[in-house]
Amino acid sequence: MKIIEGGVTAAAGFCAASAAAGIKYKDRKDMALIFSETPCRGAGTFTRNVVKAAPVKWDQKIVKESEFVQAVVVNAGIANACTGEEGYGYCRETAKAASEALGVPETAVLVASTGVIGMQLPMDRIKAGVEMMAPRLEGTIKSGAEAAQAIMTTDTRKKEVAVQVEIGGKTVTIGGMCKGSGMIHPDMCTMLAFVTTDLAISKELLQEALSEDIKDTYNMISVDGDTSTNDTVLLLANGMAGNTEITEKGRDYDIFCRALNLVNETLAKKMAGDGEGCTALFEVKVVGAESKEQAVTLSKSIITSNLTKAAIFGHDANWGRILCAMGYSGAQFDPEKVDLFFESAAGKLKIIENGVALPYSEEEATRILSEPEVTAVADVKMGNAAATAWGCDLTFDYVKINADYRS
Repeated sequence: MKIIEGGVTAAAGFCAASAAAGIKYKDRKDMALIFSETPCRGAGTFTRNVVKAAPVKWDQKIVKESEFVQAVVVNAGIANACTGEEGYGYCRETAKAASEALGVPETAVLVASTGVIGMQLPMDRIKAGVEMMAPRLEGTIKSGAEAAQAIMTTDTRKKEVAVQVEIGGKTVTIGGMCKGSGMIHPDMCTMLAFVTTDLAISKELLQEALSEDIKDTYNMISVDGDTSTNDTVLLLANGMAGNTEITEKGRDYDIFCRALNLVNETLAKKMAGDGEGCTALFEVKVVGAESKEQAVTLSKSIITSNLTKAAIFGHDANWGRILCAMGYSGAQFDPEKVDLFFESAAGKLKIIENGVALPYSEEEATRILSEPEVTAVADVKMGNAAATAWGCDLTFDYVKINADYRS
């Protein structure tokens, strides 16, 4: 397995385009189009928020009922959430516009939106954007990167990755792009992720691979604890790698799952590390747990603790906040057996042993916590299970960004 340059256009047969449609932003591109030269098997996972955006409802139906999918239309600036029947109708109108421009059925078009909740889409601009993008479709690294940039809202940088593996004697590529910076606490922020592959695989196994993998990737990140109305991960497979179709679990399926995990974990970490206003990616590893469920509960409790996030921003080794967050998580453990470490590119330091502080150097701890990527490792000494969660520090700028987001 190797990481290669590119993103959503890296796999054979996939193209992308972007356009400045003026949906909300007046100085940048705000629409993207992903297209496969051939029909794809489609899979998706979506927000569990009871308040679901119209594009989530549309995509759930398409993924479940359509024989194949071939295109994805994405807009930034307006989420098309809490927009009633009118908003859902706009999903249909968007799919119809793409159908006419690309020569594919409406039921082969997925849609996604991100931005302000409660506003209706300006359909004249959406349709014009689709018409602009269709003739611009290219399978280049550049077109994929521009598409990744066009779907950003408060993101500070584009997020994409691609990997290659050998499956069934063929080179298989998996690439993806995502956006997410605030309202990030997936439960399958506003987070959107689009992954493409030229693998040949059954629809059932494609969906199972995605549904299982998000548990350890997108569902293990948190910026602010807010589960969005629009969380969507879409996975398209067009079979153009030429491998024998994967129809049952085995070695080939396992290889694909490992590669998919690398793509999804990379994208998830890019979102966590670009949390609104943040200065550091904060990683939490819980090891020595009695069960995976216990490790997940503990790690997510730490990563969502505002007091812990504030301490990371202040480069303060305030380990009591971490132990406290573990204590109210609902998971049972013995606090007098916990060891805690901080580590980064600047080194590794054991802070507590068996629940009691060690005579560590505060200066060394501050140096370790001043890096752009910081890890806390909690060993609860109960078994062999482990889990990793990702988040970020909590800064003054988070409040500033969200205080006037609509304006």
